[in-house]
Amino acid sequence: MKFIVIGITDNPQPWFPPEVMKVIKDGKVFSGGRRHHEIMAPLLPEEAEWIDITVPLDAVFEQYIHSPLLLQGQALIVFVSGDPLFFGFANTIKRKMPEADIVLYPSFNSLQMLAHRLVMPYHDLRVVSLTGRPWQEFDRALIERAEKIGVLTDREHTPAAIARRMLDYGYSSYQIHVGEHLGHPDLEQVTTLSLEEASRRTFSMPNCLILSPVSSDSVAARPFGIPDSSFALLNGREKMITKMPIRLLTLQTLDLPRRHVLWDIGFCTGSISIEARLQFPHLKVVAFEIRPECEAIIHENARRFGAPGIEVVMGDFCSVCCNDIATEGNPDAVFIGGHGGRLKDIIGKVLTVLAPGGWFVMNSVTPQSKLLFTEACTEYGLHQEPSVRIALNDYNPIEILKATKTT
Repeated sequence: MKFIVIGITDNPQPWFPPEVMKVIKDGKVFSGGRRHHEIMAPLLPEEAEWIDITVPLDAVFEQYIHSPLLLQGQALIVFVSGDPLFFGFANTIKRKMPEADIVLYPSFNSLQMLAHRLVMPYHDLRVVSLTGRPWQEFDRALIERAEKIGVLTDREHTPAAIARRMLDYGYSSYQIHVGEHLGHPDLEQVTTLSLEEASRRTFSMPNCLILSPVSSDSVAARPFGIPDSSFALLNGREKMITKMPIRLLTLQTLDLPRRHVLWDIGFCTGSISIEARLQFPHLKVVAFEIRPECEAIIHENARRFGAPGIEVVMGDFCSVCCNDIATEGNPDAVFIGGHGGRLKDIIGKVLTVLAPGGWFVMNSVTPQSKLLFTEACTEYGLHQEPSVRIALNDYNPIEILKATKTT
């Protein structure tokens, strides 16, 4: 099947070069969103067949496959917004019909148009799509202190919602540029606001935005090794937090640059989860804790240190449905910070979802906890790595234990 994909803007009177106009004039079957149909209707041939692009997309592709004209070899002409390869429909065609013949006539994408209106160079723009997507990549851009971030929005991830999230986690050193109805001669509007102003505003759809620093030195560096005294603690008890040097060595043992999903079981103050999120923002981090008072503590600490995106699961881990938690990816690194004497049960439960080659790490303070870990490794056929023993100041020595799922 042959697809001719044409990018358009919101201009209700679009202009095309002669080559594209000939493609449209000779076309028989067209497709696009309802808004694209409204814009293009005056230029379509009288007998044109139109197929709306709506969700679910599988149903749309079924219509393509069974269209009599397309079965006869007619090309399908698809109208999309902007550049079809920029988070666009051409990528969907390539994924669903990899053998399809695709010809592209792109337009500027919305973030390019917004940069043009702002006369802002965009070769260094970090681009994130929140259109039908979770916060993960946006949070990653913030944590990595990207200086300019271009964001594609939707009705849930609005400019106001984005501004509020940034303020909640302390990323207040940016200003926000919002473009609405870009390309429409009557409705287009570009506004530059502070995050506080944007958090209280309503913007019409479609829109997109660019975040830029308020000043050249306003984006603070992210911390490496958070001082223990900076954390909100459980009942003020300093011994309940994994100390910073131990914390960093634990993250090194978890080998997180090569991991995708970290589970932190028994998070207490959240120090391991937060440090991991800040140093390895590509990670999906899920934190578990049985003590209800710890939920407020991890949220306070995550906001204090600018670590959005940690999924918090409260309750007895042995009663949690691991398959439900693992829907966004099976864990391949697991830190056990607390087990309440049920270490074998916890390891056995995690093994039902642990990715092949995934591993467990636990910090042992007593010979008894090390013995429990060793017994669990033997029982479940885990490969136990050499441990690391470290003593910090006047605290008892800690042994960092690691075991790998080999199959």
